[in-house]
Amino acid sequence: MVVSELERIVSKIDIENDPPADEPERQYYFIARAKAMIGDSKPTACIKTFGCQMNARDSEKLTGILKCVGYEILPEEDEETADFIIYNTCTVRENANLKVYGRLGKLGHIKKSRPQMMIAMCGCMMQEPEVVDKIRKSYGFVDIIFGTHNIFELPELLAKRLEEKACVYDIWEGTDKIVEELPSERKFSFKSGVNIMFGCNNFCSYCIVPYVRGRERSRKPEDIIEEIRNLADDGVKEVMLLGQNVNSYGKGLDEPVSFAELLRKVAEVDGIERIRFMTSHPKDLSDELIKAMAELPKVCDHLHLPLQSGSSRVLKEMNRHYTKEGYMELVDKLRTAIPEIALTTDIIVGFPGETEEDFLETMDVVNRVEYDSAFTFIYSKRTGTPAAKMEDQIPEDVIKDRFDRLLALVQEKATVKNKALEGRTLPVLVESINPQDPGLVSGRLENNSMVHFPGDATLIGSIVEVKLSEAKGFYYIGDRV
Repeated sequence: MVVSELERIVSKIDIENDPPADEPERQYYFIARAKAMIGDSKPTACIKTFGCQMNARDSEKLTGILKCVGYEILPEEDEETADFIIYNTCTVRENANLKVYGRLGKLGHIKKSRPQMMIAMCGCMMQEPEVVDKIRKSYGFVDIIFGTHNIFELPELLAKRLEEKACVYDIWEGTDKIVEELPSERKFSFKSGVNIMFGCNNFCSYCIVPYVRGRERSRKPEDIIEEIRNLADDGVKEVMLLGQNVNSYGKGLDEPVSFAELLRKVAEVDGIERIRFMTSHPKDLSDELIKAMAELPKVCDHLHLPLQSGSSRVLKEMNRHYTKEGYMELVDKLRTAIPEIALTTDIIVGFPGETEEDFLETMDVVNRVEYDSAFTFIYSKRTGTPAAKMEDQIPEDVIKDRFDRLLALVQEKATVKNKALEGRTLPVLVESINPQDPGLVSGRLENNSMVHFPGDATLIGSIVEVKLSEAKGFYYIGDRV
């Protein structure tokens, strides 16, 4: 729901009545209540987002809520001047936690001189009991703590903090609840992420996500389509369907709907010109989905298909449920059905027990697939996951050597792939003025590569034909045709 529509609803709520029991009406009531307490003071708020696109989408909802309450939203770089700061945290790697603790320490010093400043913590870090305990003991100045399962409760928690002037902590261990019709303030007017499901059932041995995001739960397809229709009516041309594993969408619904079926429904929405999705798990990538991708012109010819390792032995230790051979069969199917598809991936180097032979299997996959780009990660021991307890952790110098070799091969193959598009004229969705050169605009190809070409702000949000004059690493310089 757009902010302006909800503001009209909120203006008619009588806060002298008891709060409703049902959602989202309950949160609408508390938006009105918090708004009344704030009055005409026009406070400022800043939301600092860490982590994945799911977190970014959550932050858009938090932004929408705060705007309805009456806050002016400041950019992230102005966080230290805001009256209310929210950290939407990520906990995929432990160094992400350390980064947040460092920032909190700095905010603590600021709050001593500005005691009316409020600080809230939410997101994946808050689903770890030891993290919440540490914040309560060492960073007691934090005003509100909530987790991934009750993002929608921000109005109620904020109203309680404003009324009682005491810290509010509300962490849910899990939920099967999905609350629709919350306000959202998009970062871009012309494109938007759309959550189609929440949580994860895969339990990869290195990953903390299922423990902090909970088990898989899919939104009803009719709710997803209604949201996308509303987005299209509001000028959105591109949607990104979001889930920890979109390929398993629909399995828990009363009337199961496959992800391929959902994709076809989305493609029928007038006004939507591009459809993306992530993340896809190889174990659930079906022939039905590949067929849908090949047949639907609106679906971008790009797939992010995490590999993690090219060694079948390591993949088994990772609990990934596919083999190197199975992965390569999927790549062959994709390239046969969609010859020009761009493939990107995630790769972990230095998983416990990884031998040189295992690593060379990964290099072999990279060499054969020729990814358009890859996110390469050094394995990070994550407390609370099975892999953290595994023996034979790899020495840092060995990991660094392998990482450097992998990165060089990824860049070599990507350069060849990118060079192959030089001279082609392709559609580009213009996203912004180029931050380095105001005479250029920047946008994305269907394969998600960035293109910079001469233009002005009137082009933002439009899809234009651009001749790719020169490939520059992972981006292009072009000219509008």
